[in-house]
Amino acid sequence: MSSEKIRFYSRPAGGWGALKSVASQLLHQDIPWKGARTLLSANQPDGFDCPGCAWPDKDHASTFEFCENGVKAVAAEATARRVGPEFFARHTVTELLEESDFFLEDQGRLTEPMVYDALTDRYRPIAWDDAFALVARHLNALASPDQAIFYTSGRTSNEAAFLYQLFVREFGTNNFPDCSNMCHEPSGVGLKQSIGVGKGTVTLDDFELADAIFIFGQNPGTNHPRMLGELRRAAKRGAAIVSFNPLRERGLEKFADPQDPLEMLTGGGTRISSDYFTVRIGGDLAAVMGMIKHVLELDAAARAAGRPAVLDDAFIAEHTQGCAEFVDDIRAQSWTALERASGLSEAQLRKAGQAYADAGKVIVCWGMGITQHRHSVATIHMLVNLLLLRGNLGRPGAGVCPVRGHSNVQGDRTMGIYEKPAPAFLDRLREVFGFEPPREPGYDTIGAIEAMRDGKARVFFGMGGNFAMATPDSAVTWAALQRCELTVHVSTKLNRSHLLHGREALILPCLGRTEIDVQAAGPQGVTVEDSMSMVHLSSGINPPASTHLLSEPAIVARLAAATLAHSRVSWLWLIEDYARIRTLIERVFDDFEGFAERVAVPGGFRLRNPASEREWCTASGKAEFRRAALPAAFEPAQGAEPVYLLATVRSHDQYNTTVYGMNDRYRGVYGQRRVVFIHPEDLAARGWRDGDRVDLVTAADDGSTRRAEDFRLVAYDIPRGCLASYYPETNGLVPLSSYADEARTPASKSVPVKLVLARAGAATVQPRHAAHA
Repeated sequence: MSSEKIRFYSRPAGGWGALKSVASQLLHQDIPWKGARTLLSANQPDGFDCPGCAWPDKDHASTFEFCENGVKAVAAEATARRVGPEFFARHTVTELLEESDFFLEDQGRLTEPMVYDALTDRYRPIAWDDAFALVARHLNALASPDQAIFYTSGRTSNEAAFLYQLFVREFGTNNFPDCSNMCHEPSGVGLKQSIGVGKGTVTLDDFELADAIFIFGQNPGTNHPRMLGELRRAAKRGAAIVSFNPLRERGLEKFADPQDPLEMLTGGGTRISSDYFTVRIGGDLAAVMGMIKHVLELDAAARAAGRPAVLDDAFIAEHTQGCAEFVDDIRAQSWTALERASGLSEAQLRKAGQAYADAGKVIVCWGMGITQHRHSVATIHMLVNLLLLRGNLGRPGAGVCPVRGHSNVQGDRTMGIYEKPAPAFLDRLREVFGFEPPREPGYDTIGAIEAMRDGKARVFFGMGGNFAMATPDSAVTWAALQRCELTVHVSTKLNRSHLLHGREALILPCLGRTEIDVQAAGPQGVTVEDSMSMVHLSSGINPPASTHLLSEPAIVARLAAATLAHSRVSWLWLIEDYARIRTLIERVFDDFEGFAERVAVPGGFRLRNPASEREWCTASGKAEFRRAALPAAFEPAQGAEPVYLLATVRSHDQYNTTVYGMNDRYRGVYGQRRVVFIHPEDLAARGWRDGDRVDLVTAADDGSTRRAEDFRLVAYDIPRGCLASYYPETNGLVPLSSYADEARTPASKSVPVKLVLARAGAATVQPRHAAHA
C-alpha cells in the first residue's frame, strides 16, 4: 500500500497519470498480457460492453474505447485471483467482517456456489440444484410473496433483467428495489413529470452541436472519464462549458487525452470549464433560479428596448404550459435569498445566466450531486424549466442529459425492474404469458430496508451489487439483513453483503461481462442500454473464471423453474438461446420491434424518445413548467458546536461501493480513505489544523446516534460550512428517514453533521485495515 500522504495534484486529469494507473491495475491483478488483450475488446462490435459506467460509445470501430475507470472494472473482473472453497475454509465470517472492503474485493473471483454453515461460521460449497431448491423452499413457504425482496444491480443485462422481473411477478410481488432508487430516481420522476419521459433526450451527436454545456453535481474525471473526451472536443471548438460543483474537481478543470500525442509529449492539456462555480451543497436549485431570473430580466429589457425577445415565445406557446405562473414565481425571488441559498454572489449567478442566454443550443448534464438531496426532484424540474424558456428541448444540440452510473441501470428499468409498474405493462405481461401480475406497488430500497427491519420481509435476493454497503443508515440496514431467514447474493466478487447475512445464506457466483457465455445453442451475447438509450450487444471473450459459474439469465431461469411448479413459461428452453428471450422482449415492448435485426447492427439502435421529437407524454400533452419553493438556506458553520453539511463522494480508486485502491489522485489523497474535506477557514474557526483527527456525528433529532470515527481533516477548496468524505465509510451517517421528496433517494449529498475531536484509541464504525497490495 502507498504511504499515507496528502499532495496537491496540479496536472491535468487523464494524461500520463491515467496510463500509469492502467498499467498498475493490470499488474496488480496479475493479468498484464491477458488484460491488454481484453481491453482491446471493450466496447467493440464483437466484444463486450464495459462493466463500468453507462456513458455511450463514440465509435464502435475504435481500438481504444476504454478509460481508466473501465480498466479498473475490467481488470478486477479478469483478475487471476480466485476465492474458492479453500478460502472460505481458512476464514470464518466473523474474521472476514474485520477486514476492509478493499481486502474483500481484492481476493479475486468467486468460483463455486456457497452456503453458510452456522455451526462453523463458514461458507461451504453447495451444488447448484441444491442451492436453487433451498431458495425455492424458502420462497414457497412464505405467507405472502410480498415477504420476499428482489434487489437488482445496474450491471444486470437486459435479458437477465427481463427474466428476473418475469419470474418475480409470476411469483407474485412487485418488490423490486434497485440501484436506481439510490441514485437517479429523481431524474426519472422529475423528467417524467416535466416532459413525459424519464430519460435523457440527447445523443453524442448533440454534444458536437451544442453551443454551451452546463454540468451540475458531477465529477466525470472519476465517474465517467470517457465523457471528458466529448467535453474536450466541445471546448476545443469553442463551446462554453459551465460547471457547478461544491468541490473543485480536476477533470472539470483540465484534461489531457491519453490518445493525443501532442498533449502527452508536452504535458499539456485542454481547459474544460470556461466557468466553474463552487455552489454550496444543495444550492443548485437556487443557482438555477438565479440564472432564470437573470434571463427573465434580459428578456424584459430586450422587449422594452424593441429588440428581439430572449425567450422562445413560439416554443413556449405551442409546446408548454404553466409558463406565466412560473415566471411570476421567479421574478418574486430576491437576489439576497438566492445568494444565501446558493452560496454564489448575484454577479456569479448573472454570469451563469448570461452564458445560457448567449448560447443558441444548450445541453444540461447532471449527476448524483443533484439527485441525492431532499429537493432533488424540484431541482430537476428547474433545470428543465431553464431549457424550456429558450426552446432547448427536442432539437439538435440541445436537451437534458442525466449521466447515469452502472452500465445497464437504465436498461434494467426499461425491462421492468420497477416497484411501481405501469398498468399497461402489466396488461401486456398478462396477454403474453397468461398469468395475472400483481398490481400493488412493491418496496423500493428504503421500503425494503424498513420491511426487513420490521420483520415484514423474510427473504432477500440480490441480483448483483453490494446492498449492505450501498444503502444508507448502515447499522439499521445491516441489522435488517440479519433478521432475514434467507439472504442470497448473485456476485462475481466477495463483498460485505455476503457477511451480513440472514439465518441461512447463499453466495451464487456468476459469469462476468468479459467472459464467454456458452449455452446449448453456442456462445451467447447479451444486450445493454446506455444512458442515451442506445441498445447494443455485449459478448465476452475470456474463458470463465471457473467451470462452476452460471450466467445471470441461467441463474434466474433455473431458480424460476425450481420455484414455479405450474409456470407456463419454458424457462430452461429460453436460456438455450438468448435470442428466444429477445423475442419475448419484443412481444412485450413495442419499442423493441425488430430487436434481433436492429441490435445486430454495430452500435445497436436507439430507443425512441418522444420528448426528443417534441412529443410530450404528460397529462396535459405539453411540457410543463413546474414551480418550486426555494429551500431554506444552509448557513456556514458557526458557534462552539456548529453543524456542517456533508456530501458523500467517491474516490478516484473506486466505482460505487467497489474499492480498487487507497488513492484519490485528483484530490491529492494517497494511501488512505478516512478523510474529510473542509474549508481552511472552517478549520481555523475551530482552532484545528490540517491533519487533525475527528469523528463525524449526524445532527439528527430522531433519537439515534450515528457516528463515523477517526477521520483526517484535509483543507480543501469547498464552500464554508460544507464537508465531503468517501462512501461507503460515511453511509452510516445518512438517516433512513432522510430522502428525496417524491423519489425517496437517500439524501447522501446533504447530511447535517457535527465534528468532534477523535477519541484516542476508539474503534471505527467500519473496518479500515491497511490495503493488501
